[in-house]
Amino acid sequence: MMKAFVVDRYGRKNGIRAGDMPVPELREDDVLIQIHAAGVNPLDSKIRDGEFKLILPYRLPLILGNDLADRGY
Repeated sequence: MMKAFVVDRYGRKNGIRAGDMPVPELREDDVLIQIHAAGVNPLDSKIRDGEFKLILPYRLPLILGNDLADRGY
């Protein structure tokens, strides 16, 4: 399992919940990285409110976090 900011339904009133989500299943051309810090920015708020649902076909529940940092090597 992994920690995530999750949106189950679009809308400002529904908000964002912190929860555990299963680790995504990797396909042949995917890369999995370990994130050490993540934030929720204004873009995430707009996604949560459904402002992009007509042009970005996200599948719910969706995991937010366009700002992130890995450990770096």
